[in-house]
Amino acid sequence: MHGLLFLDPGHFHAALTLRAVNPRVACEIHLYAPEGAEARAFADLVENFNGRAEAPTNWELAQHLGPDSLARLIAERRGDIVVLAGRNDTKLTTIRALREAGFQVLADKPWITNPSAISDLEAVTTPGPPLAVDIMTSRHIALARLRQRLVAMADFFGDFDVESGGPAIEQTSRHHIHKLVNGKPLRRPDWYFDSRVQGDGLVDIQSHLVDQAQWLVATRHGQAAECEVEAIQARRWATPVDRELYRQSAGTDVYPPLAEGVVVDDVLNLNCNGIIDARIGPVPIRMLAEWGAREPEGGGDQLNVTVRGTGARIVFRQGPDTGHKAELVVAPGRDGDFEARLRSAISALVPEFSGLATDVAGDGFRLSVDPDLDGGHESHFPLVLDEFLDLLAAPGGAESLTARIRARYRLLAEAQGIAEDVPSPPDVA
Repeated sequence: MHGLLFLDPGHFHAALTLRAVNPRVACEIHLYAPEGAEARAFADLVENFNGRAEAPTNWELAQHLGPDSLARLIAERRGDIVVLAGRNDTKLTTIRALREAGFQVLADKPWITNPSAISDLEAVTTPGPPLAVDIMTSRHIALARLRQRLVAMADFFGDFDVESGGPAIEQTSRHHIHKLVNGKPLRRPDWYFDSRVQGDGLVDIQSHLVDQAQWLVATRHGQAAECEVEAIQARRWATPVDRELYRQSAGTDVYPPLAEGVVVDDVLNLNCNGIIDARIGPVPIRMLAEWGAREPEGGGDQLNVTVRGTGARIVFRQGPDTGHKAELVVAPGRDGDFEARLRSAISALVPEFSGLATDVAGDGFRLSVDPDLDGGHESHFPLVLDEFLDLLAAPGGAESLTARIRARYRLLAEAQGIAEDVPSPPDVA
C-alpha cells in the first residue's frame, strides 16, 4: 500500500487527487507545508471530502507544518509518493531533489516557467525509477476519448489534413481568474499573480493543450512523432486585474510584490494569455490559452478543439454557445461517402461508449454518449492518481511517457524563447 505525502500544496489540484477513496493508498496522508492559508485550504478540502453526504472519503490527515518542509519530508520519509501542486518556478528543482531522494512524484502542471530550467527537465525525465509524472486530466474527458478513437480510425478520419496551409489541430481554451471549485469561490495565493512564479500564458494551460495534441498525433503517427516538437511562433498578452477582482480572488486588496511595470494605473496586468503555432511530428498545430476575469454564472472553463482530417473534421466545443455542456460534432473532410463511413465508425465504437448516438448538426452530426461516462473535471484527478499507481505496479510504459513529458515542456520552453509580447489578442483568422 502506498503512502501519500503532500508538499506545499498551494494549488487546489493537490487536494483533488483525494476526491475519491483509493484502496491502494493508506488512509493516513501527510501534509508538509508552512503554516498559513495554503495549508488551511488544503485541510479544508480534505475535511469537505470526508464530510460530504454522498460517497464520503476517510482520509486521516497528519499535518507537519513549519519551515523547511522539503527537507523535513525527505528526512522523515513517511510515504513513498509525493504530490506537488503549488509554486511553479521551483517545481523542477523540487521534483529533481525528490526523485534523487528516491520518491515517486506526481506533480501538477506546468513544470517549467523559464527556459533556463531545461537542465532540470532533462534530469527528471531520464528513464528508470523513481518516476516523475505530470498531472494531465484532459485524457479522461469522455468526449476527448471518443475524439481520439475517431482519429485512430483511418477509414473514417483519414490522416491529418496538412495540405490546407492552416493548423490541422487547433485548440482554444478560456479560463477565469475568479471561479468556483467544489461549489465555493476559489482562493488563489498571492504568488499566482506573478507570472514568473505561476508561469505565463505560454506554459500554464498550454501544457494541457500540448498533451492533447501529442495524444492525437501519436494516434496516427506513433509515439515517436509526439516527441518531435518545434515551436514556430508565440505571442502573449495580459489580462487586467483590478483591485476588486484581486480581492475576490486573493482575499486581500493589497497587491503582492511584483516586477516593475506589472501594476499600471492601479491595475495589475497578469501576463497569462498566449498563442503558440508549432509542429508535432508532421502535424501543424495552434494553441490559444486565455483568461477572463470572472466565471460566467452557470458556466465554467471554455474549450474549442478542431481536428482536421482528410476524411472528417472533428470539433469539440464547450462554452456559452453549447450551454457550457461539452459537445462533439463531426463533419465531412475531403474524402467522399462520409455518412457511410460515420455509420461504420459508430457501429464499431458502441461497445466502448455506452449510449453513443448521433443527430444532425449543420453539415455534420453531433455525437452524444451516456453522461455517466464522465463525472466532470474535478473527478478526473483521482483517475490520474489511479493511473500513476498502475504505472508504478507495471512500469512498462514509463520510458515513452517520460519522453513525451520531456518533449512537451521543451516545446513550451522553445515558445517562451521566441515569444513576442503584444498588447491585445492577435488576429489569427
